[in-house]
Amino acid sequence: MSTTPTPHTPGAPDLLTPDVLIIGAGPAGLTAAARLAPRVAGEVLVVDREAEAGGIPRHSDHTGYGLRDLRRVMTGPRYARHLTERALAAGAVIRTRTMVTGWAADDTVEVTSPQGRLHIRARAIVLATGARERPRPARRIPGDRPHGVYTTGQLQNIVHLHHGKVGKRAVVVGGELVSWSAVLTLREAGCDTALMVSRYAKAESYAAFTLPGRTVLGVPVATRARVTRVIGKGRLTGVEIENLDTRARRVVACDTVVFTGDWIPDHELARAAGIDLDPRTLGPLVDTALRTSRPGVYAAGNLLHPVDTADIAALDGKHVADQVLHRLAGTDTAPGGPGEGVRVHAEGALRWIAPGLLRPGDPAPPRNRLLLWTDEFVRVPRVTVRQDGRVVARRTLPWPAAPGRVLRIPWSVMKDVDRHGGPVTVGVT
Repeated sequence: MSTTPTPHTPGAPDLLTPDVLIIGAGPAGLTAAARLAPRVAGEVLVVDREAEAGGIPRHSDHTGYGLRDLRRVMTGPRYARHLTERALAAGAVIRTRTMVTGWAADDTVEVTSPQGRLHIRARAIVLATGARERPRPARRIPGDRPHGVYTTGQLQNIVHLHHGKVGKRAVVVGGELVSWSAVLTLREAGCDTALMVSRYAKAESYAAFTLPGRTVLGVPVATRARVTRVIGKGRLTGVEIENLDTRARRVVACDTVVFTGDWIPDHELARAAGIDLDPRTLGPLVDTALRTSRPGVYAAGNLLHPVDTADIAALDGKHVADQVLHRLAGTDTAPGGPGEGVRVHAEGALRWIAPGLLRPGDPAPPRNRLLLWTDEFVRVPRVTVRQDGRVVARRTLPWPAAPGRVLRIPWSVMKDVDRHGGPVTVGVT
């Protein structure tokens, strides 16, 4: 199959027919492309709406990328370039400024690009569209609508890609890893961070980031707090902060506020396709082979688990590539979509679990881990797995469960689950 445009009906968009179409040129999509391209007879095509491939790491100009997937550490832009160069060297075709706007058929998408409107029909499609932070309107924070309000992505785009300026004094809302990334970006732009605000009793990020942030960067962290109002006519002049325990409020003067974390998957294409969504993650519901409910359509990366680190998303890409190869070779154990399977649900303080479907004969999930998100801090978590009214596994983890970062549970807790039984629930106490 080929990505050379082929007119198929007079007046209709040209048709591309790669073997594999990957939608999204971030770490998951590029890693999948690099693994697939040398192993597929036809072409592997990656499309992305941005001007350059690489995803979020392109404008995350600090170190810490590549540890788990590449066994080395590099800056975000270097990591993005490396993954792009590796995919191209493997033989993948990458088209940027190319937006998938809808579906023409189960195996065909509609695309708008600088070359005009296209249809792309592929034997397998991988959705790797990632996730985004909820902006201020989605968080329903009242107040004025001044300039100076950003998400981390917007901030990094302005500073790292366009070398623009922001303000001089900022408040960062959230205490996740990405929140400290925002602090570093603000610092590079010449903007001091006056305060970081977290609604949790402990800042969500690892202590290895929070302690240096407080001491070396001099950023105070207000825990058990939230922003209740944005203030400023024309330009931001401050935000109102409420203590969640005492309900006391105060105004912090600033000309910049950055809303970080609170991720939501970029799931519009999955919704448009009628693909089953997980009501907790809001991303596609997948099994451990990362198949969606539409035959031949897979999903990977932070579209499934918003949000994990870039290297974990990349390893999702490696895993999904192997499953696509099974489909192309005709050796997929369940090529027709989810069908039969056991649903897995998170309970209690756990917000979601991924993957959310288990089936007989399927492989272990990426890295032999289940991924979960918790809304409570548990220093020594005990995991309990239940099915059909009985406990099938208990496991005490040597690492904490903490809001703002993914909790990883060994796949072995599922070894006694009946793949033909009832739904499974996973809880942490």
